[in-house]
Amino acid sequence: MATVPFAWPSLSLLEQVFIVAWLLAVAVPMIYAIRSRAPLSLGIVLAVLFGSVMQAVIGAAYRMDLIQDFMLWFDLVLIPGRMNDPRWWHTAVTAGFLHAQFDLMHVLGNVVILALVGVPLEQRLGTKRYAIMYAIGLFGGSLAWTLANWESVTPAWGASGAAFGLLGAYLAGWPRDEIPFPLILIRPWPVSLIALLYFGLEVARWWAAEGGAGGNVAHMAHLGGFLATYLTLPLVARGGPVPRGVVDGGPSGLSTLHGRRDALRSSMVNLAEIEDPWTARGMPIPKRARGVLSSLMEASDEPETRLAWFEQLASVVRCPVCDSEVGVVERKNGPRLQCATNPQHLDWPPNEEPTG
Repeated sequence: MATVPFAWPSLSLLEQVFIVAWLLAVAVPMIYAIRSRAPLSLGIVLAVLFGSVMQAVIGAAYRMDLIQDFMLWFDLVLIPGRMNDPRWWHTAVTAGFLHAQFDLMHVLGNVVILALVGVPLEQRLGTKRYAIMYAIGLFGGSLAWTLANWESVTPAWGASGAAFGLLGAYLAGWPRDEIPFPLILIRPWPVSLIALLYFGLEVARWWAAEGGAGGNVAHMAHLGGFLATYLTLPLVARGGPVPRGVVDGGPSGLSTLHGRRDALRSSMVNLAEIEDPWTARGMPIPKRARGVLSSLMEASDEPETRLAWFEQLASVVRCPVCDSEVGVVERKNGPRLQCATNPQHLDWPPNEEPTG
């Protein structure tokens, strides 16, 4: 496609106001979720919903002949034929928050997956890794659709690529989790069943479309998002809060806590195999610390017990280098004793690979 000018300069002031309002409707829920440390997955769900509501308002304005319709979205929809121009690469993202204005079922279908699959997946991955996987699914779907329709000038939009990406990521990470999902009945179903069913149906629909069945659904974007996250999840999830493949019934209630607790326990340093901070420096162990340190070394296999003994130890000792107060900080491999003035003076246990 030849170089295409942006539609923004030709839009009326009212049309530009509507576009800014739509951008705010999409951006604000996600920004709020990040700043308030609420689940980003819920922020994305609200972004899709609010964006769709704003589109409906804009559609009403169009029916009243106040604005144009397609030109309003021209700068935001994904058109494969112009993606060879870097100026349009942003549409790989913006198109993922747009939907056909009269296709309510499409919006609701995406929201169901984004909410029911996205929330537990974020609990498994953590917010940062979840954001990465969502982006991979979104970009993967846009890239697959673009490559499959390189010269097309037909616009595409929708969150389905990212939604299918969540299914692919969950299948690659925790296929035996059970999450509530409306398959015939609303009840907990194995992630493997949900993901493979959706993927299999999408392959069949894509095959039918290729055979001439027609339709206006971007099946290749769905498959692209699914495969992109399925292949990259093992890399992104490495070192995350919950080990990949853990079987604990799924991230609901106590099962999530148990999963994180098991991950912490497996990464904790074996204190019985290292020297205490004073012995390592050729210094006598402070008298008040001997009993606490002995208990810490002998009975701290559980994360909660270890943290309690560390806090007790910190309350009775001072830094062996500068005599400052010491505190306890929690890390992925368990609690650590640190000098409050300079952590380089005291940072124990040593930051090394766990041996037990």
